[in-house]
This record gives sequence, structure tokens and C-alpha cells, in this order.
Amino acid sequence: MKQPVDTSLCTGNNASVFSSATDYQTKSAASPAKSSGFQNACGQIPYNMTNDYMFRAVLQSNNKVLRGLICSLLHLSEKAVVSVEITNPVILGEAVTDKEFRLDINVVLNNHTLINLEMQIANKLNWQERSVMYLCRSFDRLNRGQDYMEAKPAIHIGFLDYTLFEETPEFYASYKLINVKNHQKYSDSLTLHVVDLSRIDLATEEDRKYHIHEWAMLFKARTWGEMKMLAARDEYLQEASETIFRMSADDLVRKRCLDREEYYQDLRSYERKIELDRIEHEQDLRNYEKKIEQDRLAHEQDLRNFERKIEQDRIEHEQDLRNFERKIEQDRLAHEQDKRNYEKKMEQDRLEHEQDLLNYEKKIEQDRLAHEQDKRNYEKKIEQDRLEYEQDKRSYEKKIEQNRLAHEQTLLTLAERDAQIQQLQAQLEALKKQNP
Repeated sequence: MKQPVDTSLCTGNNASVFSSATDYQTKSAASPAKSSGFQNACGQIPYNMTNDYMFRAVLQSNNKVLRGLICSLLHLSEKAVVSVEITNPVILGEAVTDKEFRLDINVVLNNHTLINLEMQIANKLNWQERSVMYLCRSFDRLNRGQDYMEAKPAIHIGFLDYTLFEETPEFYASYKLINVKNHQKYSDSLTLHVVDLSRIDLATEEDRKYHIHEWAMLFKARTWGEMKMLAARDEYLQEASETIFRMSADDLVRKRCLDREEYYQDLRSYERKIELDRIEHEQDLRNYEKKIEQDRLAHEQDLRNFERKIEQDRIEHEQDLRNFERKIEQDRLAHEQDKRNYEKKMEQDRLEHEQDLLNYEKKIEQDRLAHEQDKRNYEKKIEQDRLEYEQDKRSYEKKIEQNRLAHEQTLLTLAERDAQIQQLQAQLEALKKQNP
């Protein structure tokens, strides 16, 4: 949200503030007398350095501030910095039609190291890829024919007003190419630094030693009172504070800062819409997962009912199978009983037949003896008896043949019943295989 513009003095009016700031901008060096405009300022700061246009304007317009910031971030002494040159300057106050206009600052340190500075307050969820891409672009500056050893080290420094890794928050983090197993450094050619302006509370002793936390507090300061307290701690912070005041007095710079605020306001509105859509999507997802869980429970209940029905059918089938086997066994026992009764009857018939045969043979022998006795006297009678005997014999043989045929018929009937029993036993085996 755009901060209210309030550059009024604790004593005096608005005109005196901007008049003093404008006069300060035209002079070559700062002095207590020349910084009276800033020292008298109070109220809200219109745009602090989290506004990327103000960030660019302050660092581009004051090389000393840029030097001091880089010395703090890279842990350098003032003597170690020979030169700091911005290679992509812009015309401050000039209208920008492209809201996606890049305001990152490319710097050459000591004509040797390439540094990219960028302020980012909106989390576009692409910082890791974006910062690596910018870093690689900065490093890839060799012309055809140049030796790789001539490549200048590249450093990317990002100021974020949000936490990049929520699981492991850190105020000032540094990243290099290393061996992931033993942490052996691969090269000093590529370095990434990230300053989390939202977690100044996590600043380490080393961060405080090099005043990095004070620079972050200066960037985030909302009132001139806060800024003056910070400015009193360090000459570079004093220089930066006065430069912010001076840039705030520039109508064109303020207009460009407002444009950036409106752009980020639109971006935040879009992000809120995305967040609302995400929440709605997550709610839909939870509802869908709940429906899936309900369907799963219903399916499991159906499955349990089906398994219960299968078990009931199996028990009924096994009962039917036991009944069928019992019936088969009963039929087998009845068949065997019938077979034994028949064989017993056959044996009785055979004994009776043999007895009849013995009796008949005895009778024949008696008749033969009687015949021989009476042969001479009763040849005619014998002839008549022989004829009667032959007649009786034919009748008896006929009877025997009938009994034989009846016996064979009985055997066929028994064979058919045996075949039926074997067929039933085969069906029983097949049922057992189908239902083990």
C-alpha cells in the first residue's frame, strides 16, 4: 500500500523542507549546515528503499552510499574498494511505460568483480531461478577469443521483503558452488547473497559487526525519526538517509516511486486473488479427498458385505457338498447291500439248482436202473418214457435258458448302476476341484 506523503518539518512548512532538500542536491558535499533539511524532517517517509525505484535512485545518485553498502555486504574495508561503477544507469525521473521495467543495479567493483543488486518485495515464487539466471548472465561476459581465466567473478545480492525458505529462515545468507558431500568449495566465481528484510531479528554477530542489520533497518524505516536515529550511527547511513530525503523532494522521482507502488499494489491484488484461488482450490481438494474417503469407506463396506456373502455362499456350498457326498455314500451302501442280497439270492438259486440237479440225476439213475430192470419187459413203456423225458428235458432247458437270460439281464443292470456310481463319483471330484 502507498505510504502517505508527509515531509513536513517539526518546525516550518512543506515548502521549506523541499527547498532545503533541493538546495542540498545542488551542492557538492554534505555538512551540518547543508543537511539541516533532513535533520528537521519528521513524520512518515513517502517512499523508503524497499521501493525499488527509490532503491535505484539512492544508490545511483550517491556513489558513497553504494560503496558503503557493498563494503558491509561483502565484508570489505573502505581501503579495499578502489572503484564502484554502475554499468546500467537510468535517467532518474524519466517516465517508464513498461511496468515490468527492471530496476536491478549492475555494478563493477574495482574493475574486476561484477555485482548485481536487486530489491524485491513481492514474492513471485521464482526468486531462486531468477537470481541464478541473473547471476549467470552477469558472469557470461567473455567475448570470442578471450581466455576463461579472464572471466570476472559475479555476485548477485537480493534484498527480499519476505522469507525465501520458511523451514530455515536466515537474515543474511550466502551461497556458492560446493561439493554436496564434503562441502569442498568448487569456485569463487559465482556467489549469491540474500538479505531477508523481514527477519532482521535473525541477524548474527557477524552481520551486526558489518552493520548489515542497520542497512536493512534503514531500508525498512517508515518515519524520518527512525531514519535519523539510524543515520547517527554511521557516516554511510547518514549519507544514505540524506540522499533518500533529497530524492523524496524530487517530484519526478516521487512520481516514478508512486508508479512502482501502484504496480506492486496491482501485483499484491493479483497475488491475493491467487491466494484466494489457492485456498478455494485447497478447499475443493479437501472436499474431493473427503468424498474419496467416503467412497473408499463405502467401497470397503460393500467389499466386506460381498466377502460376507461369498463366505455364506461358500458355507452353503460346502453344506450342499457334504449332503451330496452323504447321499452318494448312502446310495453306494444301498447299492452294495442290493448287490450282496442279489449275490446271496444267486447263491441260493445256484444251490437250489444244484440240489435239483442232484435230485434229478438221482432220479435219472433210479429211472435208469428201473429202466434197465424193466427194459426188456417195458421197452415200449421206456420209449414212451424217453419221449416224455425228452419233452421234459426241453422244457427244463428252456427254463434254464430263461434263468440264464434273466441272470445276464441282472448283471447288465448291475453294470449300469456301477457306471452311474462312477459317473457320480467323477462329478463329485470335479465339484471338489472347483471349490477347494
